[in-house]
Formats: sequence, C-alpha cells, structure tokens
Amino acid sequence: MAQVIRSAKVYDVCIIGSGAAGGMAAKVLTEGGLDVVLLEAGPALDPSRDFKEHVWPYELPHRGVGVGARLKGVLGDEFMAPNGAWEIEGEPYTTAPGSRFRWFRSRIVGGRTNHWGRIALRFAPVDFRSRSTDGMGDDWPISYDDLSPYYDKVESYIGVFGSKENISSAPDGIFLPPPKPRCSELLAKRGCDKLNIPLIPARLAIITKPLNGRPACHYCGQCGRGCKTASNFSSSQVLIPQAEATGRFTLITGAMAREIIIGKDGKAEAVSYVDKATRTERRVKAKAIVVGASACESARLLLNSRSTLFPNGLANSSGTVGRYLMDTVGSDGGAYFPQLGKVPPHNHDGVGGMHMYVPWWKFDRKNDFLRGYHIELGGGQGLPGVGDFDDVCDQHEGYGADLKKHCKEMYGSFMGFSGRGEMIPNESTYCELDPNVVDRWGIPVLRFNWRFSDNEVKMAKDMQETFRAIVEAAGGTYLTTTRPDGENPHGLANGGVIIHELGTARMGSSPKTSVLNGYCQTHDVKNVFVTDGASFVTNPDKNPTLTILALSWRASDYLLEQAKKGNL
Repeated sequence: MAQVIRSAKVYDVCIIGSGAAGGMAAKVLTEGGLDVVLLEAGPALDPSRDFKEHVWPYELPHRGVGVGARLKGVLGDEFMAPNGAWEIEGEPYTTAPGSRFRWFRSRIVGGRTNHWGRIALRFAPVDFRSRSTDGMGDDWPISYDDLSPYYDKVESYIGVFGSKENISSAPDGIFLPPPKPRCSELLAKRGCDKLNIPLIPARLAIITKPLNGRPACHYCGQCGRGCKTASNFSSSQVLIPQAEATGRFTLITGAMAREIIIGKDGKAEAVSYVDKATRTERRVKAKAIVVGASACESARLLLNSRSTLFPNGLANSSGTVGRYLMDTVGSDGGAYFPQLGKVPPHNHDGVGGMHMYVPWWKFDRKNDFLRGYHIELGGGQGLPGVGDFDDVCDQHEGYGADLKKHCKEMYGSFMGFSGRGEMIPNESTYCELDPNVVDRWGIPVLRFNWRFSDNEVKMAKDMQETFRAIVEAAGGTYLTTTRPDGENPHGLANGGVIIHELGTARMGSSPKTSVLNGYCQTHDVKNVFVTDGASFVTNPDKNPTLTILALSWRASDYLLEQAKKGNL
C-alpha cells in the first residue's frame, strides 16, 4: 500500500462508522445542508437479501447453522442479522495477562444497531451527577435538562414503546403503546408485587403503531434475524436512507479507517483508510470529522492517529484516550415454573424481546454497593436460551411418546432474568495499542486491560439474591447456582460480554482530564467530534444506545451551528 490515492473533493464532513452515532450524524448533517461522506468498514446491507426473517431452516445450507455465515461468532449463523461477531478473521485484538475481555464488533452498514435488543432507556438526572451523589467517578459536563430535548427528538423519530410511570430513576419519554404482557411476565409480576418490586412495561425501539412510513411490528418475535419491515429501529433502515434521500450523502463501504490526518494549521484535514477490496490506501478530505466507529474502535483510531503535534494519538493531550473503559455489570439466572407448562397452547407472540422489565431497583435506599441495576426478563414459548423447544429437547434423554410428552410439559416453562448494572470506572480497566500485533491491513490492534472492582461483585451478588426472591415469591424454582469466588463471582459476566463498552474518549470540563467537551468536540482539535459511546463519563444501568443517538443529534446540531459561523 505504498501508493496513496487522494480524493480531490473536499467534503464538509467525513463520518467514520454508520451505526447509531454515525447514522444519526449523517441524517442531521445532510438535512442541515452539509455535504457528507461516510466511511463504513463493512459491506452494504440489503434487508431483502441479508435478513433471514421468516426464512425456514430447510431454505438455508446446513439448516442455517454456522456454515455460510460471513463472520464467525455467537451471532455468526445464518439466522441472525449479518456480520456481527466476537472474532473477525484477520482483525484480532489482544488481552493483557490476567484480563478477560471479549469484543463484539459489527462490519456492515448500520453497525451494531442491526443486532441490539432495542432496549431504549433514558438516563436519569442523577446519572449525570454521580460524583456529586456518592463521591465516585466524575460528573458529566452536561445535565439531563441539556439532553432531554434530544431524547424527545429521538423517541419521536425512531419510535419507542413504553408507559409513563413517574419513576425518578427511569424518566418517562414520548412513548408508543406497549404490547400486552405475556403469561410469563404476568407470573413474574405476581412475585414482584409481593416484594414491592416495580415491574413495568419495557421501553424498546420497536414501533407498535405506523410511524414515518414504517409499519407497526407484526409480533413475529424474530428481531434478532433482522426486520425487513424496519418496524424495529436500525440505523441501516431508518437513518442512512434519510441521509441518502437528501442527495448530499456519499457512502463508501469496505473502508477501514486507519488514521485522521492533521494539517499544518493543527486541524484535521483528511481521513486515511484502506480500501479492503483493492488493499490500497486512500484519503478523503473534509472540513470536519465525526468519529462514530464504536467506543473502542474510535479510541483505536485516535491512538493510531499520531503526528508531530500529537505523538501519543490525536486529541490525547490529556492521556485519557482509551482510559475509563466501562461495560455493563451483568449477571443472569434461570427459573422453572411448572404453572407455565399447564397453560393451554395460545398465541404467545410479541416483539423480539421483553414486554416488561424492572427499572433501577433499590435506587431509593442505601446498599452495600454504589449505583444500581435494572432487571430484564425473558420467558415463555420460543424465546432462545430460556426454554425454547430445542433447549428442552437437548436437556432430556429418551425417545418416542414419553420424550415428546415430557418436552411438551416443559416447553415454555422457563424464565430468564438478567441484571444490568452500572460499573464504576477504575484505573486498571482500559484499552491501548498492542505494540506487537497488527491486523491484516497493517493497523495496530487494541490490547484490553480489564478488572472489576468489589463494587461490581457485590452488585452481582445482589442481583442473584433478587432473582431468587422473585422466583420463589412467584411459586417457581430458581435453577441457577453461582460461586462467590473464581473467574465469575456470583455469575458476573466477563468484560465486553454485555456489549456496552463505553468511556474511552470521555467528555469533561477540563482538557487535562478529558478528551471531549459537552458537545462531543475534542478539546485539542476543534473540527473533530466523537459522538459514540466513547464520549460517556459514566455507564449507568440503562442500555446506552438511546443516549448515543441523543448525544450524536445534539453534537450534530452544534456542528451545523459552528459550520455556519465559520468556526471549524
């Protein structure tokens, strides 16, 4: 790749990544009148071809399992939305000795919005002022009031179902009607009611009424396989098409960004990327750069963008790029409810996710751990991992009528509980460039350093105790056993497994301790913005995608304003 192919055109903005952050920036900036080019490392996506929604196993090679997948990994079979994987051939990452971390990546237009569970929760006012509340971590340089108008805009545009509950730790939003609870969720509610635990309609970015030309969800429950009707939100189907419709949008796929180029004036002037098809290096020029490649990938790009002005990486005068890495605290459990096995067969369809959830539990009391967690539910017939028919058949020996009878009795009788809580950043958890390993494109890869603190272990312990209490109060049998020691104390998921990594280029008031200001603009280079999860100061119990969308919209509005003033 000795020859560098440079584009003659200078775009107003170059966006890196097409997921929640990049897709939202593309929509807002093009609709605002700017000429935008977007670099995506993966291929284009065609829902009619790539999504396997409603496809029968016999219609795919090897019944859709493993063989034929574009990328290998947990979500790499033909029945899942394409090109999301834990391991990508030729694009490795490493972990430091003693660390356990897994990095899920998506290489396709729309990024991980093609794969996420669509759980769309607003951060609460207290989530933006954690240090002021308990003395740990840092406060955000913005408040809930700053972001609330953008939550309104995002929810109104993408569609989120839910209910208004007036719970301070789980702010209400602009909601579409929620789907009715399933039998399993009603059973869980009995247990929660006995324990005074709130169990309320979930909040998911799946539309239950037609919205902006998208039809309502038809309750097939196959969201993980993609949604050809775009009833569940993804950047690839809801944001990118809007940018393309303006005529001011250029999408370049198969473009692996390797470096942001700084000009003599100290501003970013171009992005160097590898054209994966030809293995040539190309450069695209732009007046401003928006980085939205996902938290760790964005940190990797900044760290690899070294120059005389920034020998330790672009916008890294504070030394905090890659630092303050966080993931969601997760611990799961399963339960058996014989009552559910006696329910006559009925229409048990719904969205591809939970219809009810427990918002931040114990937020109003003093616990032996800081911050808090919410609980996600899954259960009933046909939900993978919590007693679907394949799982039931795998668990029982025998053959013939007796096996069939037993499987029918057990089918749909299980529930899963997932605690999702806040991790407090610590000095031992960060990502950095591996000095010895590069990917197939010659780009240095990330090395992960990971450690949970006692606070996260205590939170996982509390999750397990709460799951058991709910199950037993509802008349079920809690099946999960965990140990208080070992690699996963109290079932604590390893770093990266929940796929909520955040905080590697955090915002803050001081350039000495942060990378970005409150508008996701780098302190060091005013025409570079990082609008994905890298910007987060804390990682509350809420799933982050809704906040990424809101932050990116807010940052894009600010970028438009600055561009009109000639300040970039």
